[in-house]
Amino acid sequence: MTSVTDNLNRFFETNGVKHTAQREAIVREFLNLKEHVTIDDLLRRVRSSHPGVGYATVYRTLRLLKEVGLADERHFGDGKALYEPISDHHHDHLICTRCHKIVEFENEEIEAMQERVANEHGFKISGHKMELYGLCADCQKEEAKKKR
Repeated sequence: MTSVTDNLNRFFETNGVKHTAQREAIVREFLNLKEHVTIDDLLRRVRSSHPGVGYATVYRTLRLLKEVGLADERHFGDGKALYEPISDHHHDHLICTRCHKIVEFENEEIEAMQERVANEHGFKISGHKMELYGLCADCQKEEAKKKR
């Protein structure tokens, strides 16, 4: 079994990138994420174990990960670039327009419906991103309290 370190070393070598402990820490932290992050979020996380890491190093490393298909950059309407590791499974997003909470979901019925619609129009789908905007349950409760 190949270790994460072996995979990272191969990644750096294949992409002609200088292998540093800082860059390795950034990649490890990013690939272990379970949520979307900004560059600043990732920088804070990495600095907890590598205080000397700079913003530019995180930025350049994320750009490289994006270039080679390991990171996805998303914009959900609030002006911030968010990043997430690209995974093998497709998912869509629910985005709260108030608190900016992001919920990932998968729904086979929606996926099948999209395929049917595309087929009906003679269209072959090569990819898609579905984002649904509204208020999360917590923000709906807050709105209801204000109206009382």
